[in-house]
Amino acid sequence: MFSSFMTNTWIVASLVALTAGLVGFFVVLRGATFAAHALPLGTFPGAAAAGLLGIAPIWGLIAFAALGVAGINRLARRQRNEVATALTLIALLGLGALFLSLSGQYAQGVYALLFGEILGVSASDIAPVAIIGAVVAATLLLAFRPLLLNSTAPDLATARGIPPQPIDLLFLATLGLATAAALPIVGALLVFSLMVGPAALARALTPRPLAALGLSAAIALATVWAAIALSYITNWPVGFFVGALAALGYILGSGKRLLVNKKKQKNFAP
Repeated sequence: MFSSFMTNTWIVASLVALTAGLVGFFVVLRGATFAAHALPLGTFPGAAAAGLLGIAPIWGLIAFAALGVAGINRLARRQRNEVATALTLIALLGLGALFLSLSGQYAQGVYALLFGEILGVSASDIAPVAIIGAVVAATLLLAFRPLLLNSTAPDLATARGIPPQPIDLLFLATLGLATAAALPIVGALLVFSLMVGPAALARALTPRPLAALGLSAAIALATVWAAIALSYITNWPVGFFVGALAALGYILGSGKRLLVNKKKQKNFAP
């Protein structure tokens, strides 16, 4: 489990988990789970495009993440956010089907991009993921108060001079970067679960925003570590354990919140 060939896996998976946990806090807080699901699916064609151009997949992922962010942000001015996200996803998935068919590795490429290759991480993957993670973490911490106010009380944020559109774009940009870093490792389908499950549990465990932000990252890290260990022991896919543990966290968080709400109702009952 801790042999030399697994070192890169542990390092990169830890970086991805921390980044996903930080972004996931705002995903859950803003109710932007559809965007968190759509952006990874819309970004994976970038890896196929990078393969056709003969460049590193991370650059294709970043480019398509930027396209996804720009599309959602632009269309959201004319459509509802859900409609804008869906239209952007449709366009990017169409390009993804084209690029994967042209690459000649359709089935293998789709499987790798959707479910990740966490056990096939190389040393060259560490630096890009670390840089992207540092940029995302620094951005979220520096813009924590405006993001928090815009997410919880958008009208109050506007009244205090915090324009909503730049904040929305900043959030989508950090989400896109986190997606680009995580997608080759855990796959498009599991980025979503890694962002939502730990963050939902963290919000249920503490009402303090800054504590919930740190707890979300810690839970995401523990989820990935447990998934790698269980995969090594059972020889089952890492993705299965990431999804299962994240879903369990979401269920526990929802159950705890339900119990808290029931207790509050009883306390205020006449």
